[in-house]
Amino acid sequence: MTDRLRGKRALVTAAGAGIGRASALAMAAEGAEVLATDIDAAALEELAAQGIATRRLDVTDKAAVAALAEEIAAPNVLFNCAGMVPNGTILDCDEEQWERAVSLNLTAMYRMLRALLPGMIAGGGGSIINMASVASSVIAAPNRFAYGATKAGVIGLTKSIAADFITQGIRANAICPGTVDSPSLQARLHATGDYEAARAAFIARQPIGRIGTPEEVAALVVHLASDESSYTTGVAHVIDGGWANI
Repeated sequence: MTDRLRGKRALVTAAGAGIGRASALAMAAEGAEVLATDIDAAALEELAAQGIATRRLDVTDKAAVAALAEEIAAPNVLFNCAGMVPNGTILDCDEEQWERAVSLNLTAMYRMLRALLPGMIAGGGGSIINMASVASSVIAAPNRFAYGATKAGVIGLTKSIAADFITQGIRANAICPGTVDSPSLQARLHATGDYEAARAAFIARQPIGRIGTPEEVAALVVHLASDESSYTTGVAHVIDGGWANI
């Protein structure tokens, strides 16, 4: 590894598993001072054992987010990774599910940005990385109504942040993965009742012929966090094994 992130402070939400965990580890390996946050205290203990600073955080808790911003030094890198993947069409999505998806996938990100952006600006700027999805305004995926709608919102939010604060040292980019292996994906595959068939269906829609890994997305996170991407902002970065474009 190099020291591409030496001297940077990075905050990661949903760092306990999947892309968030891989990204926290990858940024730490590149020299960043990482604060890994998650609602899962046990998962954070595993990261703490590897020398990464941790803090339990429920990103849907307005008071907890505000307290975090008051108590820590402003990060140079903010990776908003927390989210959920609701299943179904609009007819399956009652108001409770809709509000839950909006709360976690979009409003929580808004709150993190409102709380931490002023400190980032005061500190000279930084890189904001928001977790979107290729299932968003990029392409539609069947039975992903609430997910696609909220992730499209993330792309719009990201572009607005990029436009509004470009002269104040802030870069904002969204990451739009395709299907990536993670505990969340594994749970959804098992929930179908036919794990092998469901996995085969996910693989079949990836032109590259396989599911992505959290580490592959984490490599993009490191790039966007580092100064090597200093001319990049306002972009929805598709990393999907060719799903959207081939």
